[in-house]
Amino acid sequence: MKLIVKVFPEITIKSTPVRKGFIRQLTKNIRAVLRDLDPDVRLAGAWDNVELDTTVQDPALLDEMRKRLTCTPGIAHFLEVHEYPLGDFDDVVEKCVAHYAHLLPGKVFAVRCKRIGKKHPFSSMDVERHVGSHLRQRCAAAGIDLRHPQVEVRLEIRDQRLFVIHSQHKGLGGYPLGALEQSLVLMSGGFDSTVAAYQMMRRGLMTHFCFFNLGGRAHELGVMEVAHYLWKKYGSSHRVLFISVPFEEVVGEILQNVDNSQMGVVLKRMMLRAAARVAQRLSIDALVTGEALSQVSSQTLTNLSVIDAATDMLVMRPLIASHKQDIIDTAHEIGTAEFAKNMPEYCGVISVNPTTRARGYRVEKEEARFDMAVLERALDNARRISIDHVIDELGKDIEVEEVDEALAGQVVLDIRHPEQCEDEPLLIEGVEVRALPFYAINNRFKELDENRQYLLYCDKGVMSRLHAHHLLSEGHTNVRVYRPSGQLQVASDKLQGKSEQS
Repeated sequence: MKLIVKVFPEITIKSTPVRKGFIRQLTKNIRAVLRDLDPDVRLAGAWDNVELDTTVQDPALLDEMRKRLTCTPGIAHFLEVHEYPLGDFDDVVEKCVAHYAHLLPGKVFAVRCKRIGKKHPFSSMDVERHVGSHLRQRCAAAGIDLRHPQVEVRLEIRDQRLFVIHSQHKGLGGYPLGALEQSLVLMSGGFDSTVAAYQMMRRGLMTHFCFFNLGGRAHELGVMEVAHYLWKKYGSSHRVLFISVPFEEVVGEILQNVDNSQMGVVLKRMMLRAAARVAQRLSIDALVTGEALSQVSSQTLTNLSVIDAATDMLVMRPLIASHKQDIIDTAHEIGTAEFAKNMPEYCGVISVNPTTRARGYRVEKEEARFDMAVLERALDNARRISIDHVIDELGKDIEVEEVDEALAGQVVLDIRHPEQCEDEPLLIEGVEVRALPFYAINNRFKELDENRQYLLYCDKGVMSRLHAHHLLSEGHTNVRVYRPSGQLQVASDKLQGKSEQS
C-alpha cells in the first residue's frame, strides 16, 4: 500500500526552515505510531506531503494503519494511490481505465488532476480533457459533469511520476506533536476536560495530564483510564506524564476555614497554584482547563478573572465559548463520552450559595485562613507516572484470584473497549460471555445477579485485575479474573499493539 499524506495547510505557508521542521517531525511521529504494525515502513517528506510505503498485506493491519493516521495530529488527509512512471497521455488513460473502468458504466463522472513540477509541457486541464474524453468513449459512461459527478477520477502528477488515487481519508489537521510547546491539562475525566485535552492535542501541543484527587480511588482509576485512552488514540507518538495530586486534605481545609460562598473559587485557585507548580517543575509552558463561560457558578467572567489571578502562568480554555451540547457531541465523536457518563462520582466542595461575582480582596481574606502547608503536602505527595505505563503501574502488587478456565454457569465479563470487542469477539464454548466496558463496570456491576460468579477478562489482565480488586474492596465477593493459558477464539493476535487499554 502506498499513501500520500497531505500535511495541515497552515504548515505549507510557513517559512522554508519551519515547514521542513514540521514535516520532519510529522515523519518521525508517523513512524512511531506505526512502528509496531510495520517496523520497516518507508517514509519520505516533500514540500507539502509525506509519502508512505508499506509491504504489509494483512487487511486488518492495513485498516489499523488507516485508523491511526486519521488520529495523528498534523495530517489534513491522506490518499491511497497506485504509483506509476509518468508516460504520455495515452498511457495515463490506460492506467485510469485499469482502475476506474468498472465504476463508470452508466455514470456521469469528472476527472480531477493535480500537477506539481515545472518541466511539464502540458497543464492539469489538458490531462483532464484528454483522459475524460477517452474514458467516456471506452467505459460506457453516461457523460461528464464537472459540478456534480457521481464518480471522480482523481490523478496526481508529481514531476515524472503518476499517482492514480482510489480513496481519501480525513485527518485531524493541526500541527505535529513535538513541533510546538507543551501544556498541562487539569483533568477531571468528565466531558469538558477530555474534550479540552483533545483540542490541545489536535492543535499539536504535547499534552500532559494533571488530576486532583478529591477523595476516591475509583475516580482516580477512571481518570487514568480516559487519559490513557486519549493519549493512545491521539498522542502515542510521544510519551507524556500523568500526575495525580491528593487533594482530600486541601478540600478538608477549605470546608473548615473558608466561607461557604467562596469555596468553589478558592478550590479552583488552589488547583491552579498546584498545577502551575507542577508545570514549572516540568518546564511546561501553559495550563489548560475545560471551563466554558457561565456553565457553572465558578465560570463567570468575574470569577474566572479572580481564579486566574492565583498564578502568572498562561491558562488556556479552548472551550470557553462552547455550548454544552457541542462539547458532549465532540466527546461522542472522539470516544470519551462513555467514560464521562460512567465516571465515578466524588465528593468535592459543595457551596450552598456559591458566589458568581467573587472579589479578589474577599477571596484573599478567606485564603488567609487557609494553611498553605496543606497545599505543600499535597504537592509533595503527588505521583508522576509516564502515561504509557499508567495502567501497568496501577496493576502492580494487586493480588486477585485468577483462573485459566471458565466453567458452565459462570459469566465472563469482557471489559475491553467496545471497538475491540467488535473487532476481536471473545467466544468460549458453553460459557456465557457478556460485554461490559471497563469504564462502565463500577456503576453497572451492582445491577448484575449477585448469586452468579463473574470472571473479568481483558487482553493483558491488568485492567481486569484492577477492576476485580476494586469490586472486591466494595464488598462484591463473586469476582475473579479470567486469564486463559491457551489461545482463545479471539480474532488474530497480529493486532497486539492495537489497544493498550487493558
